[in-house]
Amino acid sequence: MQEEISHDDGLVSAARDGNRTAFGRLYEKYARMVHGILLSRVPRTEVDDLLQDVFLLAMRRLPSLREAGAFGSWLAMIARNRATDFHRSSQVLMELREDALTQPALRPEALAILETIQRLPEAYRETLVLRLVEGMTGPEIAERTGLTPQSVRVNLHRGMKQLRENL
Repeated sequence: MQEEISHDDGLVSAARDGNRTAFGRLYEKYARMVHGILLSRVPRTEVDDLLQDVFLLAMRRLPSLREAGAFGSWLAMIARNRATDFHRSSQVLMELREDALTQPALRPEALAILETIQRLPEAYRETLVLRLVEGMTGPEIAERTGLTPQSVRVNLHRGMKQLRENL
């Protein structure tokens, strides 16, 4: 994990210097995490657009990141804040996207499970989506979000218990 952190330090430093390839590698590494955080907080139809917003914000704000090794937790906080901003500014009427009819429909069971997860407490919601939807392992979730491995294990265990009870 120490090697991973120093690798992120190098990518963050290069991205700060304007290296788009380095920022692209950070995107590849953290996109699933950001997607999961957003999916646990906003309607699934909004996630892809907000994912792009989060990375655009991160690219603009990268010079303000004090500690390069904290990139994952910093990015997770940007994603959480962007989701909060979405809810503050969302309107009752929503525009129908052109590709709405061509997107594959999710099975009703999957939608019901996702809606149930979205009603759980925040800590459980996020770790469950990262694990069950994004397919991240516990150690990956801990590394990328800045949570301790023990916190991730506890959140997953308690979240699964509540999910089973609610289903």
